[in-house]
Amino acid sequence: MRIAVLSGKGGTGKTFLSVNIASAAKEAVYVDCDVEEPNGRIYFKPHIISAETVTQPLPQVDQSKCNGCEKCVDFCKFNALAYTGDKLMVFPQLCHSCGGCLLVCPTKAFTEIPKTLGQVYLGVKDKITVLSAEMKIGEASGTKLVQNLLENSKTYKSFTFIDCPPGTGCLVTESIRDADYAVLVAEPTLFGAHNLKLVYDLVTLYEIPFGIIINKSTGEENPTFAFCRENNLPIIAEIPYDKKMGEENSKGKILAEENPKWEKFFSKLLNTIYREAKSEKTAGFKR
Repeated sequence: MRIAVLSGKGGTGKTFLSVNIASAAKEAVYVDCDVEEPNGRIYFKPHIISAETVTQPLPQVDQSKCNGCEKCVDFCKFNALAYTGDKLMVFPQLCHSCGGCLLVCPTKAFTEIPKTLGQVYLGVKDKITVLSAEMKIGEASGTKLVQNLLENSKTYKSFTFIDCPPGTGCLVTESIRDADYAVLVAEPTLFGAHNLKLVYDLVTLYEIPFGIIINKSTGEENPTFAFCRENNLPIIAEIPYDKKMGEENSKGKILAEENPKWEKFFSKLLNTIYREAKSEKTAGFKR
């Protein structure tokens, strides 16, 4: 079963929840798809088994073969090509590596060279498999890194927890594509309710069953409670605001490993998520 954990903004507690429920599972796969800021391994501190460089093809042009027809420029919908000053220019930051320019060029002026996007890491801690990636500084998109992580994760049969990037952008949509169930982490504030709506709209669009966990909850009425009630959305759990918990988390500690009280809490939470995910998978998407 593949559980995606996501939130509409950073700092909500998405990674905090992901690492603790993965740890509570004892045997699981943790996939950190936040390739721009992968901090899950700060908690797990895994033994790195392998590292792989991920590349994508980037077109380069032989100016001596280019006849200036601009068919490639007209074809490219990402404006990664321009013909100016009797010279064809390639803008790597805009290129999506679709290969279309090679197909439409009548003089075969294009070839492809590998462009490094980043590194993908495989690590282990006890019976937890940790998959993470680091996008190369300056790159515009880490989509291929996320695709690589998720494809690698499918080789394992264990419970898989996908720690998604914050927000609702391309990396997030790629992260949740094959999820069986989504956990939406929200804060009990007006801003939290606004960002919850963003990820709620996203998982609804993709027809992914979901449940909501309110982090840093005081148990009092708040805008996030109101939003869930008004839209009949399922709150499957609340994580209480706890200063000591925040201090331990800020030190990179996994609470489910440090304290029997929190181990019991996250084990119970894991069982709730599993029960909800299993029932939704059986019933199909019905929200």
